[in-house]
Amino acid sequence: MALSTKDFNSLVSETVANIQGYASVLVDLTIGSILRSVVEATASVVMWLQGLILAGVALTRAATSNGSDLDSWFAQFGFSRLPAVTATTQETFSRFTPTNQALIPVGAIVQTADGSVQFSVIADTTNAAYSASQGGYVLPAGQVSVTVAVQCTQAGTAGNVSAGQLNTLGTAISGVDYVSNAANAQNGSDAEADAAARSRFVLFIASLEAATLLAVHNAIASVKIGMTGIIAENQQYNGQTQYGYFTVVANDGANQLTSTEQASVGNAIEAVRPLTVTYGVHGPVQSAVTVSMNIATASNYTHATVASQVQAALIAYINAIQTTSSGATLPYTSLAAQAYAIAGVTNVTGVLLNGGTSDLTIPYQQVFEATTGTVTVN
Repeated sequence: MALSTKDFNSLVSETVANIQGYASVLVDLTIGSILRSVVEATASVVMWLQGLILAGVALTRAATSNGSDLDSWFAQFGFSRLPAVTATTQETFSRFTPTNQALIPVGAIVQTADGSVQFSVIADTTNAAYSASQGGYVLPAGQVSVTVAVQCTQAGTAGNVSAGQLNTLGTAISGVDYVSNAANAQNGSDAEADAAARSRFVLFIASLEAATLLAVHNAIASVKIGMTGIIAENQQYNGQTQYGYFTVVANDGANQLTSTEQASVGNAIEAVRPLTVTYGVHGPVQSAVTVSMNIATASNYTHATVASQVQAALIAYINAIQTTSSGATLPYTSLAAQAYAIAGVTNVTGVLLNGGTSDLTIPYQQVFEATTGTVTVN
């Protein structure tokens, strides 16, 4: 129920009217009079009390609380917003003269040209070049470059830099001349926003019964920001029917699922699954999408620049298509529409989608994946 509030002028005018109405003689309530001053002082106190009441009411409801106040409200129920996620990517350390062995130490800094975004080298035991005993990645003599894992020094979307932007050494490394990131860093995310946390809180409350579909969805969503899951009930991953079993295809928001994330999703589901019900957690399978097309551009535009913009738009559009429990479809005709939406494009011809001219459909286990290597715009 919304509270009825009044402003200062309304409080003063209504008080003056009431005093005059109850008085048997005319009362001096003109501006500057003693009684008018008392009325205005009283109205000021009422405004202060009204503000305290509104603030108190706002803090007692999740719908009207914000920021740290919303966090404290959530804490009463053992619920918390999801923290920011730090962006990671692969960085290539290169040199002009590969005469001697070089070591890229864990903790070495690479950054954008202006130094506003910095990434540090992190350990990756799956990388053959990593040496735990030496505390870094070995670049052998005779080898020009080595690619290592790096992580942004600050959590959030600030670390989502484009390919080629991490092009400056922040830490001098003997035997290394230049650096670059071949791929975009796109897995960084800010802390869960108030609106998103409120929406997930509703799911959290609904899931407290446990052993329900909502409970499993909430468990998956609570692993990290952007984590979603498709649940196929009574069905194995290969499509075969199995009662009392459900398949989960979890997506971390970047159309993939690391082994660590897969284990985390499994642990979260284990806490809410029904007794005797079994399940399997899988990551999405990238379905490569190849696109080729020819475009014509207006005379006052640089063709290569426009073609690059069209390529970027197509990649973003394709990778943004969300797979649902019924799969996903990439309409063939939408490709030309994406190209025409770029300024300077006057004609689009020779459009091919995976070598054909038909829509592309995938099952729920897959996601569309387009890269600069699979999308060609001439």
